Amino acid sequence: MRSQNENLCSKLTMRRMGSNSNCAHNLVPVYLNVYDLTPMNGYIYWFGIGVFHSGIEAHGVEYGFGAHEYSTTGVFEVEPRKCPGFTFRRAVLLGTTGLNAQEFREFIEDLAGNYSGDSYDLMLKNCNHFTNEVSMRLTRHGIPRWVNRLARLGLCSLASCIFCYRLRVQSVIRF
Repeated sequence: MRSQNENLCSKLTMRRMGSNSNCAHNLVPVYLNVYDLTPMNGYIYWFGIGVFHSGIEAHGVEYGFGAHEYSTTGVFEVEPRKCPGFTFRRAVLLGTTGLNAQEFREFIEDLAGNYSGDSYDLMLKNCNHFTNEVSMRLTRHGIPRWVNRLARLGLCSLASCIFCYRLRVQSVIRF
């Protein structure tokens, strides 16, 4: 049996590939909102590295993933480009989705079950891994590699002693 995610993504694919010539006007942009975790990013960003938080924005809502000590979801909702505790750097257009606002929320709610707050790991399961999975499922494109480069290089453990406190999200929406 297909999961709800697969059904919603199949619906998206059918909309994109369907013969309906008006389909394109139903597509909504999907943005990756990237935030600085440290002022140091102002210097090292130009070398293609940095310590970043990211969220996914569509339909005027942004979703992110953060750590907390409970087994409930770490996925939260914020006003786009205004994630508390972080400095907005830039928005990156990732592609489009054919999901309407309700379908997009249901998609995120379903995916949120895979991202509990106590499963957060700087190198293996961080906010950028979450946004990459959402982007891959909705747009078939991953997030830019520079956003999560430190985790891929294994340098997050070095940065964690300095920045981990910034990764704790105070207000988590539990779906």
